This record gives sequence, C-alpha cells and structure tokens, in this order.
Amino acid sequence: AKSLGVAAGTVQALKEDIRNNLEREVKTRLQARNKQSVLTALVDNAELELPRSIVQSEIDRLTQSAREELKQRGVKEADKAPLPEDLFRPQAEQRVRMGLVVAELVRAKQLNATMEQIKAHVHELAASYEKPEEVSRWYFSDNRRLSEVEAMVVENNVSDHILSQAQVSDKELPFDELMGR
Repeated sequence: AKSLGVAAGTVQALKEDIRNNLEREVKTRLQARNKQSVLTALVDNAELELPRSIVQSEIDRLTQSAREELKQRGVKEADKAPLPEDLFRPQAEQRVRMGLVVAELVRAKQLNATMEQIKAHVHELAASYEKPEEVSRWYFSDNRRLSEVEAMVVENNVSDHILSQAQVSDKELPFDELMGR
C-alpha cells in the first residue's frame, strides 16, 4: 500500500473491503458446495421413470450446446461433427431427474422463490461490484437474467429445506480446498 501511495486511512478501508469480499466469497462457496451435495444426494436417492421425450430434448440441447462451443473454438463444420447421443445421455438423464425431483419438492413444500428473496439475492450478487446499484439495475432490466436468479433462489430453498430435515455434521475445510486450489 505504501509503494502505491495509499494513505493510512485508506489502507484500513482497503483491508476491510478485502475482508468483506473474502467473507462473501467463502459464504458463496460454502452455500454452493452444500447445495450441490444436497441436490446430488436427493437425485441419487430418487427412484423414478424418466420420460423419454424430455431426456431426448435435453440430449438435443446438450448436443447443440456442444456444437456451439466447438464453433467458438474455431472448429469448422461443427454442425456436421459426429456427436453420438450416448455421449450426452448420462448428463441429460441426471439433469432431467434433478429437474423432476426439484420441481416436485418445490410444488409439494411450496418452496417457490419470493420477490423479497430474489431482490435480496440480486443485492448480494451485486455487493461485490464497485457500483452495486448499476449491477442490480442490470439484473432487474432483463426478465431472463431475473429468472436465472429465481432458479438459484429456488435451489437454495430446496437445499435449505433438505438440510433442515437432515442430520448434518460440520466438516472443517482448508481455505485452499474450499476455493478450489
């Protein structure tokens, strides 16, 4: 800070800002990790027949997404690249199973996202930016972006509901492992 000519009072503010950002990032990573564990356990224990048409639609969507990624990487004639359906079937089945299980749980336990939850989540996402008001406006200016936030809130509601019903044990986790290093 001294080499950059930062004033002493500003150094303290910088330290507080770094601490707040780290705490926010740790909270976000822990939530994501817990949510993924809960949803995976929920899906792994779900026994249900998957509608073939929905699985096929998901395979088609994943195939198209892979072709788009190939195009972005500069692969010529990516539309004609042979991409066997079996390559995408496990992921498609997992996604369909997840969608059906989560949708049923949301319906049965009324875990839909409220506007207050959506607003709070947008403000939380925006808090790490230099101009959070502009980021919040950006989210609220597009219904598609807002529906993505709503989906995250619903997943959080499902995860919180399951965690409130389950026996949970805390596990200490080194910072580097949590951050994916």
